[in-house]
Amino acid sequence: MNDNDAGLAGQHDLAALHRRLMALAALLAMLIFLAIAWKWTPLREWLDIERVVDAMQASGRRFGLLAAIAAFAAACIAVVPLTFLTLVTIVAFGPVDGLMCTLAGASIGGAASYWMGRMLGREVVERLAGERVNILSRRLAGRGLIAVAAVRLVPVAPFAVVNLIAGASHINFRDFIIGNALGMTPGALAMVLFLDQIILALKTPGTGSMALLALTLALIGAGGWGLRRWMRHTGE
Repeated sequence: MNDNDAGLAGQHDLAALHRRLMALAALLAMLIFLAIAWKWTPLREWLDIERVVDAMQASGRRFGLLAAIAAFAAACIAVVPLTFLTLVTIVAFGPVDGLMCTLAGASIGGAASYWMGRMLGREVVERLAGERVNILSRRLAGRGLIAVAAVRLVPVAPFAVVNLIAGASHINFRDFIIGNALGMTPGALAMVLFLDQIILALKTPGTGSMALLALTLALIGAGGWGLRRWMRHTGE
């Protein structure tokens, strides 16, 4: 191959990387838009707890728990709020099956988003993002399991967005999956423990019930924050 051919090949590779960068940016923008849409647009009306619980129970009776896991995974990819999904799943299927469905569905949905990020962004990060970003990505990968678990304990961005970014970084898949499960489990277990109080507050909204709900959520959040700090110091 002569210098001219090599130059053309290099330009072609660079153009391909730019296209993948644009695709990654477009996918991120779409996920963020969906996350906003579920909260601030008429899509929010679909997130009615009783309606979704009834639909999940009917689906579970008709197609089995595997169908519910697949639906949970698809909803994760579509950026339906993870806390809402976890709550309705535990209500619909009970503590044991609901917890299993939540962790399995989130793992499958998370893996799908992770591999989207890996296919679109890993080489983009390495070639186009700059040395500082690469160094940061490698440092994050060095504490990949701890980092993923900490983000799951106290979410800083929508579930699918975090998964996409993790795939585009240097975090390996094993650390991602294990960290995802570790970080989600305390919050899901807390919902199991406080489920009656949460449902009571949602079904009969009043000053007392809403105060109880706020206290319950504050306790869950404080516990997650404490676990996150402990994990961060453990990983240093």
